[in-house]
Amino acid sequence: YRPALAKATELGYAEADPTADVEGLDAGRKAAILSSIAFHSRVQFKDVYTEGITKITAEDIAYAKEFDCVIKLLAVAHNTDKGIEVGVYPVLLGKEHPLSSVRDSFNAVFVHGDAVDDAMFYGRGAGEMPTASAVVGDVIDVARNLQFGCNGRISCTCYQDLPVKPFDEVKNKFFLRMQVKNEPGVLAKVASVFGGHKVSIRRVVQKHVQEEAAELVISTEKVKEYHIKDALRELQKMDSISEISSMIREY
Repeated sequence: YRPALAKATELGYAEADPTADVEGLDAGRKAAILSSIAFHSRVQFKDVYTEGITKITAEDIAYAKEFDCVIKLLAVAHNTDKGIEVGVYPVLLGKEHPLSSVRDSFNAVFVHGDAVDDAMFYGRGAGEMPTASAVVGDVIDVARNLQFGCNGRISCTCYQDLPVKPFDEVKNKFFLRMQVKNEPGVLAKVASVFGGHKVSIRRVVQKHVQEEAAELVISTEKVKEYHIKDALRELQKMDSISEISSMIREY
């Protein structure tokens, strides 16, 4: 993480204080704006769950590559029958997805519509010239507002009042990496805990790290956030689990 951040700062992609970028705060504000526009209902930044990339490790990236995936920080929003789901978090994304190819200083917005199906809008989001272009555009807007004595020429499109679903109620798939004792019965105990919390296991990979320890990697089916969190809290109390190393959502 730190070498990557240093490189991004050197290239001018990261701010002097990168907190808003690496903790997902900047993406969270954009998610609130885009959700409000897309779903015609006001979404505020405080409604957006945010989780950054500071806990992503080289081991996580290696497993993503092994599973033919990449890890991307995504702002994800869905308009469901029970309310708007919106959050920012790292995602294990299959290489077949168009967003997996977004690299360097490029940003993208991927949209799925009832009639248009899938569409993606793609372009540079950082660097000297793209930033300068955005600043000049804002200055021109301010000058026009002053000239004509107006502001907000595009009015608010929020004509609905949809609820924002509590993030604990949102369903996601998960990639989990944990350090366990290398002894018989550990996997069965882990599976039992998951089953007790309505977590269905989709894939298991076990690698021996040391003679008495192993690394267990588990992918789940879609499960509510609070179910997976309750399961992990119970696992952390087990003597055979020394560490929950990673929890990353899968697309």
